[in-house]
Order: sequence, then structure tokens, then C-alpha cells
Amino acid sequence: MSDAVRCHREQALRRAVLAGDETAWRSWYDETFEAVRRFVLCRVRSYPDRCDEVLQETWLVAVKRIRDFDPRRGAFVDWVRGIAANVLKNHFRKWHASHTKPLTEDVAQPGGGPSGDSRSERITEVLQFLPNRYAAVLREKYLEQRSVAEIALAWNETTKTVESLLTRAREAFREAFGME
Repeated sequence: MSDAVRCHREQALRRAVLAGDETAWRSWYDETFEAVRRFVLCRVRSYPDRCDEVLQETWLVAVKRIRDFDPRRGAFVDWVRGIAANVLKNHFRKWHASHTKPLTEDVAQPGGGPSGDSRSERITEVLQFLPNRYAAVLREKYLEQRSVAEIALAWNETTKTVESLLTRAREAFREAFGME
């Protein structure tokens, strides 16, 4: 679906939802729920029981803030993923506050790299502390397995811009993760 067609369709859905059309909301929710669920589940791998909690809060925020959604700025599913990313940041801070070393302590330890499940947790944690745009482009590229061209189209950017952003994001990730 072209961006213009998606934008027109999502503008119509947004108008219908704001007018109180439950069928429009259900349709939108049904077609995006699984992608948002996968997005959240991928980030809470070590805490799968918390996925439902994050999803519920994400959709509550989306319902409350639907007026803020602008289809011209991006797809609905990406907007909801952005909400989920913020909800996850808040939850990770709560979940890890009492029993995790601060990120800076872990990164400062030379050769103390995590392995196995703790490696997945560490990756998730590092992504939460990167600038939003860096984390988003890394998730799109590596977790959603989108090509640079697909990301550029979805974000209304040039491929060169996305390639440059990916380079900076990878560098920031390596530095935060403590990789050579």
C-alpha cells in the first residue's frame, strides 16, 4: 500500500474513531494488535508475563491520545509502537530499579559482557537508554527486519539519511553495550 493510500485510509479511520465508531476502532486495533504485541514481546523476552501489562497500558494511552495521531507523520502501527516504547521505558525503570546495577556501572566493567538470557536483557536495557530515534531505527532494521529502503519510506526520509542514522545508532549501541 502506498503511503498516500495509507495516509488517506488512516485519516478516514481516525475521523470515524473520533466520531465514536466502535467498528472503525476494532478494525484498526485488530489489524495492528499482533505487530504491536510482537514489538512488546521482543523487548520483554526475559519477562513474558509482563507483556500483557505493557500492552494494556499501551492501548489505554493510544485510546486517550488518539487525537494526537497524525497519519501524515507516519503509520498508526508505528505510532502505537512509539507509545509502547515509552511505556516499556517506564516499566523497565520500575522493574530494574531495585535489583539491577545502573547502566553506566555495567558498561564500565571491562570484559564483563553478558551471555545467554542476560545478554538479551542487556540488549533490551541498552536499547531503552539510547536516544529514541537510534533505538527505533535499530529495532526497525534488526528486530522488524525492514530494509533501509522500507524504513526510509515509512519514515518519509531518504535512504542516505536512514543509512547515516543507522551508522550513528550502531556506534552508540556498541559504546553503551561495551563492545569493541
